[in-house]
Amino acid sequence: MDAVRLIMTSRRALAAGGGAGELLTEVWQAQALAQAIGSRLAVAGPPELRGEALGLTELAGRGCGVLDIPDLDPGELRAARLTELGEPHPVLMHLGGLLGEVGIALVGLASSAEDEATYWQCMEAIDAADESRDRVLEMLRKLATHEALLLQREAG
Repeated sequence: MDAVRLIMTSRRALAAGGGAGELLTEVWQAQALAQAIGSRLAVAGPPELRGEALGLTELAGRGCGVLDIPDLDPGELRAARLTELGEPHPVLMHLGGLLGEVGIALVGLASSAEDEATYWQCMEAIDAADESRDRVLEMLRKLATHEALLLQREAG
């Protein structure tokens, strides 16, 4: 499945909410998907994005690592269904939106956490999602700069 469709599926699942366990599972799924997309971009994406993409892979991996691993069947893991990346710009736009929504969901969950462990897990996951989103925004900036340079060369 292509990256944008998987991101949209994650966004809908995150918005559907549920209890704390379901929400943390969706956050983990989103971070795993960000990790997979970052990995693909680092290996086969535009050269100007590879360093930031590698950073995204590491940060999203940290985002998964601070959360309890959900009990998912292999077919339920969205990141494993990633078959096509597509154009980087729309993928990164949608991924940035997803990571922003992850942060918002985690703030809500942290504020209503019934135990300290869940609260701190949410706080660490918020930090990872925010840093991952920063990497995505930096990649979008680099893409825009690269495209502007190409347009200048064509016009000049």
